[in-house]
Amino acid sequence: MTLPPATVNAPVTATLTRIRLNRNSPDARRDLTQPHSLHKTVMLLAPESLGEHPRQKAGLLFRLEHATDHTPPTLLIQSRLPPDVSRLSRAYGTIETRDLTPVLRALAAGRSVRYRITANASLRRNVKVLDADPFFDPEVRHKDVPLHGDDALAWWQRKAAHAGLSLTSTDLTPVGPFRSPVRKRHNAHSEPDVFRHALTRFDGTATITDPDQLRHALLTGIGRGKPYGAGLLSLAPA
Repeated sequence: MTLPPATVNAPVTATLTRIRLNRNSPDARRDLTQPHSLHKTVMLLAPESLGEHPRQKAGLLFRLEHATDHTPPTLLIQSRLPPDVSRLSRAYGTIETRDLTPVLRALAAGRSVRYRITANASLRRNVKVLDADPFFDPEVRHKDVPLHGDDALAWWQRKAAHAGLSLTSTDLTPVGPFRSPVRKRHNAHSEPDVFRHALTRFDGTATITDPDQLRHALLTGIGRGKPYGAGLLSLAPA
């Protein structure tokens, strides 16, 4: 479904790839339980030789939607560069692609939309390392504090306003934590530390207040955890 046309000159484009996962595929079953593996599969859609930060350069965002009574688990992948779906196994799932350019061009102030986003609602705090060398300045690291309930809702309200949306309704659904490997130690032979990030799905309706800010949020994502399936904002007519 696309939004009604509007006279918006937006020299931007994106592609949405929808994959209905085949639960008989070993690769699909693995990706459903291992977020790091799912991240690697999503990155297959990006062109090779992008250099540093290939996900950002390709504009890759994704969201995994779990199975319902009527649909299998579904992987939604958005990209600013054309996705190379031929790099995925045919057994992985049923693949469809859709040009999002009409949606991006149709954004207009005052228009009502329905939205969905699975996001890593959190606050980042600085913490000092207790075992740091006392003769040097304490080492400062970041700690992400997950938010839940009303705190998560307040977080989304702030992010939505900054993204050019005025929320009129919101439903919260805790999705559960995902695990991402992050190496804090400098020893290349040590095992990476694993952090858990709480995910919350936000569904509801909103009114567009700033099409340019909203277009930027749609293309770049919202919040942290984008490499592991957070931050993809989807819109449909209200």
